[in-house]
Amino acid sequence: MKDEGHGVGLRQGNAGLAPLLLTVVELIRQLMEAQVIRRMEADLLNDDELERAAESLRKLEEQVVHLCDVFEVDPADLNIDLGEVGTLLPKDSGYYPGEPSANPTILELLDRLLHAGVVVEGNVDLGLAQLNLVHAKLRLVLTSQPI
Repeated sequence: MKDEGHGVGLRQGNAGLAPLLLTVVELIRQLMEAQVIRRMEADLLNDDELERAAESLRKLEEQVVHLCDVFEVDPADLNIDLGEVGTLLPKDSGYYPGEPSANPTILELLDRLLHAGVVVEGNVDLGLAQLNLVHAKLRLVLTSQPI
């Protein structure tokens, strides 16, 4: 016998996690879209690459909208207001890469960061009972430019 209510219970149980995951996916989707636009304007994509990228972004956007329907999340709720920091995503798709705005969103700041590039270095020591057991030296290069 099939449990008809199981799917609804699953959706309700994940109600807090689904919007968060969808927000992260939408942020990444818009960040990738900005990078495609930057490469298109720099004439770094041929017609086939541009068509493939546009189709992939369109399909990803459709999936985000579909999952919002499944989890009963208003897509407008994916744009988190971070108070004085601003919003996560632009309102009304108001961001175009390379054109700075008066009140940049987190998306715009991440896009600028990727475009310019950044290097983060650090050391991590993990231990237990005042014993350093794991030592890690990390170097992260984050950029949209070929290295």
